[in-house]
Amino acid sequence: MSEPVNELIIEDTVVGQGEECKPGATVKVHYRGTLMDGTEFDSSYGRGQPVEFPLANLIKGWQEGIPGMKVGGKRMLTIPYAMGYGIHGSPPAIPAKADLKFEIELLGVR
Repeated sequence: MSEPVNELIIEDTVVGQGEECKPGATVKVHYRGTLMDGTEFDSSYGRGQPVEFPLANLIKGWQEGIPGMKVGGKRMLTIPYAMGYGIHGSPPAIPAKADLKFEIELLGVR
C-alpha cells in the first residue's frame, strides 16, 4: 500500500507554449485518471475524444492543479482524497479515501 498523499503535487512533464489557464476557466483536455496502485478508472484517451469542462465543476485538485498550465502542456497531478472524491469516493471505480493521479494534456482554454 502506498503512503497517503497529504497535499496536491503538481509535476509538469511538458511545458506548453500557448495561452495560460486562469482559475475558473473552461478547459479542453485529454486526461487519464488512476488510483495510486496504477489502476485506471477513467480516460478520455480511451474514448478517443478530448473533453471540455468548466474548472468550477471539477474536483478541487483540478481546480487548483490546472491553472498556470499553458496550452500544449502536460501535467501530472497527485491529488489527496480530500481534494478528490473525499471520504466516500465515487463507487464503484473510486474507493473511499482514495488518493488519485491524473495525467492531463491541456488542449485549449476559454
